[in-house]
Amino acid sequence: MRARAVAGLAVVGAVLAVGCSVIDSVRGSSAPPSPTQLPVPSGAQALSRFYTQELSWSACDGGQCAELTVPLDYSAPDDASISIAVLRVPATSQRQRIGSLVVNPGGPGGSGVDYAAAADFIVGAPVRQRYDIVGFDPRGVARSEPIDCLSDAELDAWLGSDPSPDDAAEREAFVAASKAFAESCEKTAGPILRHVSTRDAAADMDILRAALGERTLTYLGKSYGTYLGAVYAGMFPDRVGRFVLDGAIAPELTTEQVNAGQAAGFERATRAWAQDCVEGGTCPLGRSVDEVVTGLQSLLRGLDEGTTRPVVNDPRVKVLSEGWASYGIAAAMYDQGMWSTLNDALTDVLKGDGDGLFGLALRYADRDGSGQYTGNIQEAIYAVNCLDKPDSADIAEHLAQQERASAQSPTWAPFLMWSSIPCAFWPDRPTQAPAPIAAKGAAPIVVIGTTRDPATPYEWAVSLAKELESGTLVTFDGDGHTAYTRSNSCVDNAIDAYYVDGTVPPAGLTC
Repeated sequence: MRARAVAGLAVVGAVLAVGCSVIDSVRGSSAPPSPTQLPVPSGAQALSRFYTQELSWSACDGGQCAELTVPLDYSAPDDASISIAVLRVPATSQRQRIGSLVVNPGGPGGSGVDYAAAADFIVGAPVRQRYDIVGFDPRGVARSEPIDCLSDAELDAWLGSDPSPDDAAEREAFVAASKAFAESCEKTAGPILRHVSTRDAAADMDILRAALGERTLTYLGKSYGTYLGAVYAGMFPDRVGRFVLDGAIAPELTTEQVNAGQAAGFERATRAWAQDCVEGGTCPLGRSVDEVVTGLQSLLRGLDEGTTRPVVNDPRVKVLSEGWASYGIAAAMYDQGMWSTLNDALTDVLKGDGDGLFGLALRYADRDGSGQYTGNIQEAIYAVNCLDKPDSADIAEHLAQQERASAQSPTWAPFLMWSSIPCAFWPDRPTQAPAPIAAKGAAPIVVIGTTRDPATPYEWAVSLAKELESGTLVTFDGDGHTAYTRSNSCVDNAIDAYYVDGTVPPAGLTC
C-alpha cells in the first residue's frame, strides 16, 4: 500500500495488458441489459449530470469499454471534468446474470481495467457466470488522466537508489531526492495531482454504480482496494451491496503504523520463505532460518556498500543495487509460488549475476526488459498516499521510527521506515486524519486476512472487521498476499457463495 514499499503487484500473475481499441465483436454471449436510470441520490443534486449519464459501450480488447465523466474537483463540480476508463466483461450467462461486480486490484495505482480483463482468473466460475466484471482505472492511473512525474530513466534512478540511508550524509541525500520527486510531480502532473485522494476515487465509484444501473454497489477490493472499499462504505453506507475486502488495510493507521506494520509483515513472510528454503535442502544462504535471514541481510548490506556488484543485462541498469534487489525480494514474498524463483535468483547473485533478481524487481516496478514502464503505478502510488496520509521531513523522527521498528523487523525496517518521505513535501496536505470506519447501516462486508501476508498484515484485517459495524472476518492460514482465487478452495467457496447467494460466511471462519 505504501509508496516505495508495496504497490500491490496487481495481485494476479495472469493480468493482461488491455487497450480500449475498438474491435469487431463484443466478448460474451450477449450484451448486458441497458440500465434503468436511477434517481439522483439525496443531497447530490449538484452532481445530477454525472449521476444521470449513460455509458456508451464499445467493443474493445478484453471486453467492452466506456468512459465515465466525473468532476475534477467535487467541491466545484460545474468546473472542469475528467474521464475515467471503464472495462466491462459480460457475465458468461446473461440469462442468470445478477448484476455488475466492480473490482479494484490495489496499489494505489493498479489498473482496474487490466484487472477486469483477467476476469476468468480473479473471480470464481460461479461468480463469473452471474456477474459482469467491471474495472475502472482510478483517477490519475493508467488510462484515466495518468499522473506522470519522472521520465523512465529518472524512475530507474529513483527505484535503484539507496533505500536505507545509514549515515547523516545518506539521510540528507534521501530527503533531498524525496523533495525533488514531489516537486517534479507538482511541476509535470497538472491539476489532477490535487484531486486523486481515495475519497475522490470513492466518489467516482458511486457515480459508476449509478451509471451501471445498480442501486447498491457489489465490490471486490484487494490490498489498497480494501481501503478504497472501506472509504466508499463510510461515505455511502446505504449503497453498499455485497462487499469483499481481501488483504485489508485498517483505515485508522498512521503513516508510521503502516510502514512498521508492513515491515513486520515482510519480516514474517521472509522467515516463512527461509523455512521453506531450508526444507528444500539447497538454500543458497544457509542451513537454518536464522542463517538464511542473516545471510539475506548481509547480501543487502554488501549491495548497499558496493562490495557486492552483480551484473545486470539491461539497456540502462548495469549493476544490481540494494534498491532493485529489495524490490525483487519483496516481489517474491507476494506469492509463495515465486519462492523457488527467488532461490535461483539469489544463487545467481552470489555468482555475480543479478538478472534473476532484477527480473523479479521489474514485476514489482511494472517495467519491461526494454526499459519501458508499462503503467504509472510507481508515481500514482505517491500521489494517492500523500493525499491520504501525511508524513514528516524530520530526519531524527524517521531515524527513531526505524529504531523502533527494527526490534521486530531488522531486515525490512531500514527500507520501509523511510519510504513515505516524499509525502512531507507534497503540494497539498491531507484534509482528514486517519480514523476508523464503521459504515453504520451497511450490508454485510466480508474482510479476508491471510496470516502471513507480507503487504497487508493479518492484524489489519482483524482490526477492519471489528470496526466495521457489519464486518465479518474470514481467516486464511497461509502465505502470500490476499487469498480469494489465489490459493485456497475454502476461501473461494465461501466468497463465491456470498456473491451468488448472499450467504455471509460464518463468523470466525478459518481456512
